[in-house]
Amino acid sequence: MATQHGFLTRFVNETTFYNRIVLSHLLPANLWEPLPHFLQTWLRNYLAGNLLYFISGFLWCFYIYYLKLNVYVPQDSIPTRKAMILQIYVAMKAMPWSTLIPTVSEYMIERGWTMCYSTLDKIDWFLCFVYIVLYLVLVEFMIYWVHKMTHDIKFLYKHLHATHHIYNKQNTLSLLRGLHSIH
Repeated sequence: MATQHGFLTRFVNETTFYNRIVLSHLLPANLWEPLPHFLQTWLRNYLAGNLLYFISGFLWCFYIYYLKLNVYVPQDSIPTRKAMILQIYVAMKAMPWSTLIPTVSEYMIERGWTMCYSTLDKIDWFLCFVYIVLYLVLVEFMIYWVHKMTHDIKFLYKHLHATHHIYNKQNTLSLLRGLHSIH
């Protein structure tokens, strides 16, 4: 058990290291240090996710809509500013939930509820391949059923999924749409 505890401590230390790097550069220490480890990890994922979203989204928009105008997208097909702002709004609505997923994954690893390894010498590569295939099949299966559920249950459709369908119109799709409510 002592070996298992030391093994899991490595994951907690790594997460703590990442939390400290991101949060110490974005927030005063008195705002995040008193938070429990789980909330620090979620806050790190949330802030880093927002930074990644905005930086990559705006760089792509600048490149595609300004530097390469009429190369990849004709000028009359560029989404309106209003459409892009709506896509940012939808992405920001989804961001807290989207960043909760990796936070829960890290929590499960830190608690020893998964088969994560800190070194490659302990991995059974055949089982690893089987687990990856099984995981992908299960994820695709779940995405299908969650998507179906968001269409079949009116409350979920109205409050969670309907914004996804606003992108079915011409000039409404931009590079800022990368993160939105469930497909």
